[in-house]
Amino acid sequence: MLTGRESLLRLIGKRRRSLPSRHNLLSTPTPNSLNLDVNDSGNLISPTRDNIRSPETPTSPGNSDDLCLSRKNKKKRRLTQTTLLQWSGSKQSEDSPFIHPQKQQQQQQSILEFDDDSSSEEISKTVALDEANGDEAIQTFIVGRKFSDIQDLEVGAKICLLRHPENIKDPNAIKVLSSDSGLSEMLGYLPKDVSQCLSPLIDQYGLKFEGTITCVPKNSSEAVPVKVVCHKMTSDGWKESESAGGDFKLLWEKVLQVVEHQMQFPPKTTRYQLNFNVLVQEVLRSCSHLFTADEKTFLESFPSLSEDSQRLFIRLYTRKGPWFRLSNISYPEVSDSLQALKNLTVSGFMSSVEDANDLSYQKMKEITELLNITELRDILSVNKVFSRGSRKRDLIDSLCSYYNDRTRMDIGTMILERTGLCAKISSTAESLIWRVERLFFLNGEQDLSSFVLLDLGIIKYPTYKCIDSDQIFSDRAKLLAYEEAIEVAQLMDESLDSEDSGTVLKCIMIAETRISSSSSSESALFNCFTAPWVYSKMVLLGVSFLENQKRHVENKPSPLLLTCSDDSVDTLVSGFRYNQAVYLLRRLLSCFNCDGRRGYWTVRLSTDLENMGRPNESLSVAEQGLLDPWVRAGSRIALQRRILRLAKPPRRWKTPTFPNLIDNKIPEVTIQGRSLNCEVGMKNRFYGEDGEQCGVEQLALQYYNGEGGGWQGMHTESSIWLTIFGLLMWDILFSDVPGVFQTRFQTAPLDLDTESFYLTRKETIESQLERVANGMAEEILIISYETHRGTACRGVAWERFSLEELRAAVACVGGKCVASLCRYLAQDYRSWCSGMPDLLLWRFKENGYEGEAKLVEVKSEKDRLSEQQRAWLLLLMDSGFNVEICKVRPACV
Repeated sequence: MLTGRESLLRLIGKRRRSLPSRHNLLSTPTPNSLNLDVNDSGNLISPTRDNIRSPETPTSPGNSDDLCLSRKNKKKRRLTQTTLLQWSGSKQSEDSPFIHPQKQQQQQQSILEFDDDSSSEEISKTVALDEANGDEAIQTFIVGRKFSDIQDLEVGAKICLLRHPENIKDPNAIKVLSSDSGLSEMLGYLPKDVSQCLSPLIDQYGLKFEGTITCVPKNSSEAVPVKVVCHKMTSDGWKESESAGGDFKLLWEKVLQVVEHQMQFPPKTTRYQLNFNVLVQEVLRSCSHLFTADEKTFLESFPSLSEDSQRLFIRLYTRKGPWFRLSNISYPEVSDSLQALKNLTVSGFMSSVEDANDLSYQKMKEITELLNITELRDILSVNKVFSRGSRKRDLIDSLCSYYNDRTRMDIGTMILERTGLCAKISSTAESLIWRVERLFFLNGEQDLSSFVLLDLGIIKYPTYKCIDSDQIFSDRAKLLAYEEAIEVAQLMDESLDSEDSGTVLKCIMIAETRISSSSSSESALFNCFTAPWVYSKMVLLGVSFLENQKRHVENKPSPLLLTCSDDSVDTLVSGFRYNQAVYLLRRLLSCFNCDGRRGYWTVRLSTDLENMGRPNESLSVAEQGLLDPWVRAGSRIALQRRILRLAKPPRRWKTPTFPNLIDNKIPEVTIQGRSLNCEVGMKNRFYGEDGEQCGVEQLALQYYNGEGGGWQGMHTESSIWLTIFGLLMWDILFSDVPGVFQTRFQTAPLDLDTESFYLTRKETIESQLERVANGMAEEILIISYETHRGTACRGVAWERFSLEELRAAVACVGGKCVASLCRYLAQDYRSWCSGMPDLLLWRFKENGYEGEAKLVEVKSEKDRLSEQQRAWLLLLMDSGFNVEICKVRPACV
């Protein structure tokens, strides 16, 4: 895969069904500053004498060994999957918090927290104060009617609430009893979310609740609306409860907010339907300035649709599509799919086709995908069309190739006769809901299924407060620019899949013209939500594409090329492609002055210049790179090693010295293993001491456990250290810092990859690291592990390491070394979160309390250290760690 493609895939996330600006992007003329072109076959065309001079004119290229070439594109993984919404019957986890819409103040808090300053004006929307009695009244429902002793109810019937802590399924359960029967007959339960908030009030403050039935549904199994009143316990009982402090107020406001939300979405609302409405409402409330009046009206109209229409739309939106057969649409919670579809079509949320007159060529191609092989063969047979293959794709291609104006109506009619009514999400609805998901989750990898994972207890998010700060998108123009950048990125990704070099080059040129130095003025916290940042990802991928394509360039005849030998032509073409890559890298470095990626860009630029036969420029770039404060970790080591190799007389008469590379020699040990395979490019396999096949890391573990010194250990790489960092720094990671938590589905603060993470929390971080260095690391680790076990946190791998293993690592490494490692991660998480040694080894002394540890990087005979791995080993040595390189070579046979 091309370098940078994985990063682009994560940015795009789930692909959109359609790209609204696709046609405009491809048809709008774009300045061709790179002088790139392709022939009719999609191959890159080599330069002529005229266009080879710009933007970077190479000198005579020398022998090049391109270290930046990427491997041939592999087949892209599928980005869509079956929706989790069909798990609607699964049991909800006890730890799963209630998903509710929050007011402006409540958006500043996590899903489990509420604001203490909720205005009385807002609360009055859901709370009625009985002035005559001075009682607080709330509206809620009776659910669980299948457990009721009475099926026929009457409006105005008296009820009473009673705690039921013995309930196996829910210890917070509250039963609803009939007062008219002397509390001997049960009518059902309060909704689980209301009980969860109301039960502490009953348990801690002895509050008593009575009420009346306000409405009786036609179906006896449906939820029954009721009005519940909390009476005074004494003459001043309510005031006495309030005097208990902020806890009572917080608990009561929780009840009010949950009840308010429940009145908007009664219990008959399906969970995924509720979550979808919450998502839309919260985005409209917090980001209303990013939508036009028509867009807001369109989105706000969704809750007014029928229950069936809402459920059908959400179900289909989460499926792959784009088209669906009505005959294949069947959901138990949707009673009338046809009527629901008609309502959605009228309201503009979906579009449908049932007449061949409405079937354009593009629609025909998409709907043909719904046909099975038998139906396709039937249509081809009727039209006497020969197919060159028997696979479904071959049959579809044959049918589409036969399609023309003369046969359009006939084929369209045949297709619709077999598919029946077909429908798809409208482009307007898809575009707006896609935007809502982006604004809610702030990434392309999370979607509505995140709610389902939370509801099912499969994932649990940390508790934190979302404290307001500046808006990520201050105006609509910036959001639209960001969205268009994502569109171009998806278009480039699709073109790489289809090997459409022309469109790939078009996307590279668009990205190159739209990055600018103005991007450096953006807030570091929100910089990744700007269009230039997205385009920079594409430009870097374009660098890899051009470097890779130098081997696949068509030599276009020109007076210059006709006079050259074949070797000279290859050299000229290769130099031209590197020329464009160099130009793009210089553009990136000039436009992004404060960016952690500058180190990688500088190394790539220096490497490409050397490959073009320009060692003097390559050396100068490397030397300038060492003066750049944003060049760190492995990139810095790579530039130092390049300088040592290139800075020889006559280029530099004085040899530079880098003490970290010269003085700190990393210890090495060599072991032998019986190799199973020695193929180039294949991961080495060996026979272990027990005769079983194993990898090089397992072989090294066996050596260290035996003759290597009786060490215990594991193959961990960076994972165990990121886990230890997350556990030791948990309270700091999720502390109250404005702006770093924007959604309820985050596993880390937004600034973790930036310098501001350490600078903003410097005092608390250093205080915590001092405790770690003074021997409290193990205690902090145990408390954090037991308190937050299973909660999602970036870097923390709960499933990989037991508490005993983590304790052994911390105890044997020592507090000072652990504190030093955590400090580097806190100061620059982005640079240091990868490349750590393969093995962590430890052993305890005879007393069983003191121990020692060793970190080992394992390399096979033909493998070598990456610059990031070298940087880590040198850093660990400076921090007092015991490190070693273990080289494994095949035994002589």
